Amino acid sequence: MSNERFLISTVNDLSSRLHVKSAAMLVSLEGSLPRIMIWWFVAAMLASAARIAISPIDGGLGLETLLPYVLLVSAPLLSMTLALRWFQDGDRLAQPSSRLAFVGRWRNVDANEARAHPLYGTTGIMVSLMIGMLLNVPVRALEYLASMPAFAGDVPQWLSVLRFGLTLDVVLLSSLYTIAFVAALRRVPLFPRLLAAIWAVDLVMQLAIAGAVASTDGLPGQVGDALHTLLDGNVKKVLISIGLWLPYLLLSKRVNVTFRHRVEA
Repeated sequence: MSNERFLISTVNDLSSRLHVKSAAMLVSLEGSLPRIMIWWFVAAMLASAARIAISPIDGGLGLETLLPYVLLVSAPLLSMTLALRWFQDGDRLAQPSSRLAFVGRWRNVDANEARAHPLYGTTGIMVSLMIGMLLNVPVRALEYLASMPAFAGDVPQWLSVLRFGLTLDVVLLSSLYTIAFVAALRRVPLFPRLLAAIWAVDLVMQLAIAGAVASTDGLPGQVGDALHTLLDGNVKKVLISIGLWLPYLLLSKRVNVTFRHRVEA
């Protein structure tokens, strides 16, 4: 019996420490958003300039060459600015009229009871999910810069299609994951289904790029193999994220009381 009590006490103590650390990390993260945006702008600008500088560009730099990098840098900043404005009311926004998460037995509570619950908030494991969404932005940017050189003038059709697809992917998904991060930070009720929709968009984008590029003539085999590796890696990362986080979003007591205003029945 004493061993069981010691084990329970140790687990509770560890859980309490992790909660305190995650809460402090969350406060630091929210307070650092302006600095994060500044650092992103500087780092992304420097990385884009370096990529352009080392690319074999024939002719001068035109809008067609620079626009992908302008979008790469500005899209996450604009998305975060807009999301902070859209979600300024946070958890005071209305709950959805219908539920898509039916797993488990839950009892609905009002907003005041939910906010008073000890598990209410985005601390704990939620902080890891939020940081992961935010890190998605620089990771995608680095993959884009590594795989797509700057170019201008007349290029093969497959290269134009590839640039359009990869640019759309990095701009759209970076923006969406940034919006989802802010939605989680502000405890917006629609966050779980928003993230699920973004996962679906992410998977569709990888398949669409693969299909569009494969259907163009003249694609070099070496480029096709490299593109397959990149897109296959992206699909696997999304599937791993779904496998790890979807059960948590459905079953977590913290997620349910914070975003769905319901507790175990």
